[in-house]
Amino acid sequence: MPATQKPVRYGHTEGHTDVCFDDSGSCIVTCGSDGDVRIWEDLDDDDPKSINVGEKAYSCALKNGKLVTAVSNNTVQVHTFPEGVPDGILTRFTTNANHVIFNGDGTKIAAGSSDFLVKIVDVVDCSQQKTFRGHDAPVLSLSFDPKDIFLASASCDGSVRVWHIPDQTCAISWPLLQKCNDVVNAKSICRLAWQPKSGKLLAIPVEKSVKLYRRETWSNQFDLSDSFISQSLNVVTWSPCGQYLAAGSINGLIIVWNVETKVCMERVKHEKGYTICGLAWHPTCDQISYTDAEGNLGLLENVCDSSGKTSRSKVSSRVEKDYNDLFDGDDISNPGDFLHDSAVEIPSFSKGVLDDDNDDDLTLASSRSRHRSHILEDDENSVDVTMLKTGLLKEEEEDDQAGSSHNLPLVTSQRPFYDGPMPTPRQKPFQSGSTPLHLTHRFMVWNSIGIIRCYNDEQDNAIDVEFHDTSIHHATHLSNSLNYTVADLSHEAILLASESTDELASKLHCLHFSSWDSSKEWMVDMPQHEDIEAICLGQGWAAAATSALLLRLFSIGGVQKEIFSLPGPVVSMAGHGEQLLIVFHRGTGFDGDQCLGIQLLELGKMKKQILLGDPLPLTRKSYLAWVGFSAEGTPCYVDSEGCVRMLNRAFGNTWTPVCNTREHCKGKSDHYWVVGIHEHPQQLRCIPCKGSRFPPTLPRPAVAILSFKLPYCQIATEKGQMEEQFWRSVIFHNHLDYLAKNGYEYEESIKNQAIREQQELLMKMLALSCKLEREFRCVELAELMTQHAVNLAVKYASRSRKLILAQKLSELAVEKAAELAATQAEEEEVEEEDFRKKLSAGYSNAATEWDQPRLRNQTEEDTESRKETDDTQKTPELHEHGQNSGSTDTFDVPAIKSGAVTSSNQGRINPFKVSASSKEPAMSVNSTRSTNILDTMNKSSKKSTAFNRATNNEKSPVIKPLIPKPKSKQASAASFFQKRPCQVDKTEEVKEENPKNASSEAPVLCPQNVENQRPKTGFQMWLEENRSNILSDNPDFSEEADIIKEGMIRFRALSTEERKAWTNKAKGETAIDGVEAKKRKHVVDESHETESHEEAAKENLNMPKKQKRLDVSTNQKLSAFAFKQE
Repeated sequence: MPATQKPVRYGHTEGHTDVCFDDSGSCIVTCGSDGDVRIWEDLDDDDPKSINVGEKAYSCALKNGKLVTAVSNNTVQVHTFPEGVPDGILTRFTTNANHVIFNGDGTKIAAGSSDFLVKIVDVVDCSQQKTFRGHDAPVLSLSFDPKDIFLASASCDGSVRVWHIPDQTCAISWPLLQKCNDVVNAKSICRLAWQPKSGKLLAIPVEKSVKLYRRETWSNQFDLSDSFISQSLNVVTWSPCGQYLAAGSINGLIIVWNVETKVCMERVKHEKGYTICGLAWHPTCDQISYTDAEGNLGLLENVCDSSGKTSRSKVSSRVEKDYNDLFDGDDISNPGDFLHDSAVEIPSFSKGVLDDDNDDDLTLASSRSRHRSHILEDDENSVDVTMLKTGLLKEEEEDDQAGSSHNLPLVTSQRPFYDGPMPTPRQKPFQSGSTPLHLTHRFMVWNSIGIIRCYNDEQDNAIDVEFHDTSIHHATHLSNSLNYTVADLSHEAILLASESTDELASKLHCLHFSSWDSSKEWMVDMPQHEDIEAICLGQGWAAAATSALLLRLFSIGGVQKEIFSLPGPVVSMAGHGEQLLIVFHRGTGFDGDQCLGIQLLELGKMKKQILLGDPLPLTRKSYLAWVGFSAEGTPCYVDSEGCVRMLNRAFGNTWTPVCNTREHCKGKSDHYWVVGIHEHPQQLRCIPCKGSRFPPTLPRPAVAILSFKLPYCQIATEKGQMEEQFWRSVIFHNHLDYLAKNGYEYEESIKNQAIREQQELLMKMLALSCKLEREFRCVELAELMTQHAVNLAVKYASRSRKLILAQKLSELAVEKAAELAATQAEEEEVEEEDFRKKLSAGYSNAATEWDQPRLRNQTEEDTESRKETDDTQKTPELHEHGQNSGSTDTFDVPAIKSGAVTSSNQGRINPFKVSASSKEPAMSVNSTRSTNILDTMNKSSKKSTAFNRATNNEKSPVIKPLIPKPKSKQASAASFFQKRPCQVDKTEEVKEENPKNASSEAPVLCPQNVENQRPKTGFQMWLEENRSNILSDNPDFSEEADIIKEGMIRFRALSTEERKAWTNKAKGETAIDGVEAKKRKHVVDESHETESHEEAAKENLNMPKKQKRLDVSTNQKLSAFAFKQE
């Protein structure tokens, strides 16, 4: 069977690594640039023993319980094995040693240094040393002759020398390598090796082949090569029997030859294509351990049978195979086995080939037994592996010891072999913000709430919980007697989970520290053979995904809730508020890619699924590294290549890349470990990791803040920068619409500021396009603008003398106005119906103030019946007035020409507030609250309220949407004083009609305004009188909220008597207004001219003084780029 390649695992930080086995082969020893020597019982050892030997370890060797290392302090040290106790220094150099090896019996070591010297030192008596001089550059590698007569060395001077140890002379020197000035610049470290036992051959990796030289004659016997070798070979090692030779290349290819037959036995490709810098053959088994230049450790099993007589020629005549044999259960160690069809034979390729895009297709013969004529030879030194296994090749090699070529014909039965996509091992479940499980000191979770650390060493097995905000809860120390492996943390609780053992079931443990009762803990045991693989916390709930492909929901108090099946094995989960995010394996990935799916559920009162297991986009050949929510509640995730993606709810729930942390890394091995994401302000909170993917627990890591940048084209140009800024602003403020839609409170000034920034960017882009004569592009940009900005664009185009552009933009403004009017009308109809249903719930059908629509209809019917008896000449005047007042609702062309963008500015009003005029008859139009309450509520849609209502100036840096909250009193007061479109329209009508038609009829008030009038309070009347004083004292006030705020301060400073006087005055005027309104309704016998003058005078008296601010034309505001008020 072919060699089995296990997935590589992290061993050391990025840099040169070395590997060896102990004498019995019971453990693997590695060293790396982090200065640690790690002892692994096997590749699956999650807790290898670590010995720190220095700042950097360049090489290690192990023999007879002595561990020798070459470290960065220019020494060669000895430690006891496996205890790791320092046992002295064998020798020193003026610079660091690059390679150290033992001789056959372990009594001597040889070390080569960058100071051009080679030393042989006695292990017992380090004073017994021999120094070999002759190299003109740093020494790369060494190899002892098994008979202790010769020592081979390779150097950066391009030569390979063989030294005669007894007399310390150079026996031979070959100029085989490329010259360089240092080890780091060497194309290959040239790890040469003598053949074990006999020492007959010396193997030297040179370029793309291995040269073998015969002992004593020093002649080049033959070379070993393969057509799959595309880069230089870096290291070679022999099997203990001396029959096989393995070589590793700088692009991650591992080749194994049978030296006697010169046939390539195995070809394995590193799954990431990293440089192989360490190779070691197991002393007794068919295993090869290897390390790469990125600090990873790998293992090949079943490399070659020790006898070399394994037969692969037996094939079955059965062509079909059960589908269940495709992936051989859950075994991911050799995913290449799915190609083992009984009808064909495959070469010894493992899943490592999946990363080699340049490999050529292999060819195989048919299912019949192979003969010599069926084999197509690759080159003179390698033939097809299956021919070797049949035993025929061995007979032929007896006649051809020199490795002559075989000219074999190609037969028609040969067919191409499908070397297609290879399955990728599935990513294991993980908790976001946690470090690997095998570490003794690790982070179980690090999120925006706090940090949970786990200590599992000889002194203690405990868990520490630390909160960023100590007002939530104090730091906690927990014992870890149940060996919890997964944890999560929220504002309400700590959630822990453990794996099952032979005696104990998998447990879910919750510490509900926010509970108001005394019992703050609960624990649940999972069913037998069901392990918890991922957990998360939300607001009032906890979730656990298990190995049985089930997701179990619990209340925060421990009540079991819904349970449902997952589409595939879970990878990770995250929770925020009522949202639950689940990532799972939706299939088998190929060519190094993971095949993941994602579900997003909302667990509130209206439970629903937002994402239905959609594919999760990942960077090529990457895996999921972090998944969670922003502080504002938007789903995000990060892959292993550093790409941060965020859910774009406004664009069909698609995923948009918003940052690439790799662009901020200084070194290739540096990474950023994400701990949190904030949308306002735009911050990516992460921990920089030097030479690692995750930080250590001690010392405490420092959190860095990275900025976001969308990967738009031509980002260096002004156009590209503004486009990126605009769309980034749009994406990072989508959460405000989500909060508004779900009834959460948020800072409305944030949205107003964002809209202003977006419109300013659009105007700048439009101006840039206008200068570049890109008028069509200007119209495209204007389509993204609000109506207010479009009017600005019209004025800019007119001033720039772009008349055609100005005309197009004017047409676009008309379309936008019509769309806005239609949208508002639909929303008002829907909300009116919804409000009526909600407010009438629980009330009788009696004529109450909630039954406003019926009262309004009755009022209209009475008014119409009275008007039918009036003179017919009144009809044209009413019709003319109806057109003028209707311009607010229909957005006709005159309203657009004025540049005024009219929308509903009414805020929320307390329907239960008792007013001064509440005792008036229910049919009074001007004074009753019943005709004002529902109408005002219906007009105040969520969008218009959120867009136009003034708020206080306090800004919250992070919005935490936990529960819907009522609006603040100040915001409600601000909305109460907002200008209403009908009042604006009324003011314009008075200004326009008075000079033209002084004798026109009285009804200047439109019907909408009659319904919207409310009784004034004492503060309102005082504010109207003193508004001019406030504005003169504070000329920088532009927001209505600022004027109201200052007015409240001054009004409260008045004495109690003065405030009471203003209140009484307001009540008196309200009563007078009601009586006069009735008189105007019922007096129809007076002349039209007199009635018109009287009511016009009364309207002018009742007009609020704040309306005078509209004397400044809206066009002047637009031309001044006033984005602050529409």
